[in-house]
Amino acid sequence: MAEEFNAHHHRRARNQGFQVAAAVSLYGVSFGALSVALGFSIGQTMVLSLLMFSGASQFAFIGIVATGGLTAVGAAVASAGLLGVRNGLYALRMSPIIGPGFFKRALAAQLTVDESTAVAVAQSDLTSSRHGFWATAFSLYAGWNISTLIGAIAGDALGDVRTWGLDAVAAAAFLALLWPRLTSREPVVVAIGAAAVTIVLIPVVPAGIPVLAAAAVGIMSGIYRHRVAPHAPERTEGGAS
Repeated sequence: MAEEFNAHHHRRARNQGFQVAAAVSLYGVSFGALSVALGFSIGQTMVLSLLMFSGASQFAFIGIVATGGLTAVGAAVASAGLLGVRNGLYALRMSPIIGPGFFKRALAAQLTVDESTAVAVAQSDLTSSRHGFWATAFSLYAGWNISTLIGAIAGDALGDVRTWGLDAVAAAAFLALLWPRLTSREPVVVAIGAAAVTIVLIPVVPAGIPVLAAAAVGIMSGIYRHRVAPHAPERTEGGAS
């Protein structure tokens, strides 16, 4: 009876992972198409998905390089790296779930993203978390790269990115990532401040620098919140400040 109960939980965790991966993988088509439309080759596009494997970082990289050319590569790498920092922070939570073993941990490090972490931590027991993590990780990695290839091949025939509105995909992607996090007054204020800094800097600095400056606004806000004023009350929508 207990074995059947555990098997049910493990199967449910895997199914959740497959479903999440199937939905998110479709997003890779947009990346592949946009990357090729912005001037990257199919090979370069695939290398980004195979090695970087972080949607937000990939969109940031191609967007900044496409805008600023080779001179913006440094800023593109820095921006993509900053966006990928959260995946490193996930490792603190995922370490006990993954368990010991150098090669297993190295593989998990490449596959630890928002979705694989979310499915893993949503489970009720350690073994189910492992099933959920690996099911999400492997299926998402495969699906993302297949979708990227499909988008890149299709994008090669699309022509001018502006004709299809693909030049707005990266901005829409960032907005989609940001919007669900604006659940209280504090992140809204930080987002407005970062946007204001970006708007001011865009006409006067090289491509990529405004993104880094916006990230700095968020970092300084976090330092203030957690070190300078750690006991300040949360500012919630409609609440007292």
